Amino acid sequence: MQPHPITKYRPWGTIDLPDRQWPSKTIDRLPQWCSVDLRDGNQALPIPMGVKEKLKLFKLLCDIGFKQIEIGFPSAAQTEFDFARKLIENNLVPDGVALQVLTQAREHLIKRSFESLQGAEKAILHLYNSTSPLQRRVTFGKSKEEIKNIAVEGVKLVKKYLSELSDTEVQLEYSPESFSDTEVEYSLEVCEAVMDAWEPTEQNPIILNLPATVELFTPNIHADQIEWFCRNMKERNKAIISLHTHNDRGTGTAATELGLLAGADRVEGTLFGNGERTGNLDIVTVALNMYAQGLHPELNFENLDQIREVYEQTTGMSVHDRHPYAGDLVFTAFSGSHQDAIKKGMDLRENQSDSKNSHWQVPYLSIDPGDLGRSYEEIIRINSQSGKGGVAYVLSREFGLDLPKAMHPEVGNLVNEKADSESRELPAHEIYAIFKTEFLEKNEPLELISFDSGKEHGQEEVSCTAIIKLKGEQKEVQGRGNGPINAFVNGLEESGLKDFKLTDYRQHSIGGGSATESAAFVQLQTKVGRVAYGCGINSSIEKSGLLALVNAFNRTR
Repeated sequence: MQPHPITKYRPWGTIDLPDRQWPSKTIDRLPQWCSVDLRDGNQALPIPMGVKEKLKLFKLLCDIGFKQIEIGFPSAAQTEFDFARKLIENNLVPDGVALQVLTQAREHLIKRSFESLQGAEKAILHLYNSTSPLQRRVTFGKSKEEIKNIAVEGVKLVKKYLSELSDTEVQLEYSPESFSDTEVEYSLEVCEAVMDAWEPTEQNPIILNLPATVELFTPNIHADQIEWFCRNMKERNKAIISLHTHNDRGTGTAATELGLLAGADRVEGTLFGNGERTGNLDIVTVALNMYAQGLHPELNFENLDQIREVYEQTTGMSVHDRHPYAGDLVFTAFSGSHQDAIKKGMDLRENQSDSKNSHWQVPYLSIDPGDLGRSYEEIIRINSQSGKGGVAYVLSREFGLDLPKAMHPEVGNLVNEKADSESRELPAHEIYAIFKTEFLEKNEPLELISFDSGKEHGQEEVSCTAIIKLKGEQKEVQGRGNGPINAFVNGLEESGLKDFKLTDYRQHSIGGGSATESAAFVQLQTKVGRVAYGCGINSSIEKSGLLALVNAFNRTR
């Protein structure tokens, strides 16, 4: 960090709006909701979704109740184009759902976007170009007039190709990208020029999306920007003002809520906030914040755990344990005083004659977990309904095992199957027994009999000699590598026994002093796509890693 005085950064400034109205308002009407999980969310993933995952997530979004879904950037990639065509040609889009596609203001991209939407019932063509001083100067080297002309010419091209979607209800959305860092007067100038070119009506208004592409300031300034824009624009009745906040300062939710107070009509975001850098707006949080204030969002989150499960499966992302509403631990109290207060509040509700419809008042809980298909737990207790995080918590609390997040489903599913088959709660020692049998003591088809390793004088690489038993047949394996595990893996490969890649390795200590042991976790993926974890526990760090690898190998068979 730069020492004081700071010259590298400076305050953003303020908006000249002395008679601002938004601070005295409340959110008393619903916005239009638009999911951008399949575009903004997808492009932010380390490994983007394939068609199978996108279809599964699209269905989930429709089931939740989204009527506007940005499905991708079909002019930029064949996969994105093919996905749009699959949705339309296979009749996978429910009635009333508009497919939104993003495009830059360039003719061949606009034309390709129209081709992707052939046959759609409803479509939103989302056109954008960046308008901020920084982008104008650094990225494009263009004047204000030139940047505005890009937007206007883009709109004219959209109108040119409208006839190709004569049977489709088309709405235009325009985004002055980096609105958050653009002079509000210039943003308005560009947007009004776009409106003049498009000629929207009250019956078919234009969507003006004002993105906080980078969150640069406190949420109140964002609200001032939105209110200033809404109050100063002409033909406000012919435009839907849309918000698209990012979370660079960690206040994307607050910025959106204040933006709605300031006059916005529409919200773009993703489930659980997945998106570039620190993420997009989390629509789950904003929608349930409204619900907890008595305004139904008309999005269905009655089974939030299942929604989270599909989200994690399709995106490969994880929802944090303390995530609002959806985290594993948000409806769990560990403090004795909290547990006591919550229990008394819950007991009081149970004694009410009409507790289902009475005003929710339970200490420490702002919303009834049951409304989201969840439950309150004083402590983590494991039965057939327990989450994977609960099983991991017990193994951590009782046995000192800090499981990798990606391992939680493997362990949790096995424990839950046992609890379900026996219709009872499982104590901690039984949970550990399941873990030990499945992850620590898998000795077939591969068993490690002995292992010796070392460095030759002057050599950086480690060489190893291992005696293994594979399907009852004993053999010797020799290898070299940058460490014992790498040497063993290379030895298996040289012996023609390696059909996997090592995709994760983690290690931590258990206990302290002379009794300290090492726990290692190894994840392998076979050539046919099977993925599994194994664990090893030993007083030797080297040996625990090797045991974990062997257990993972056997679990992939």
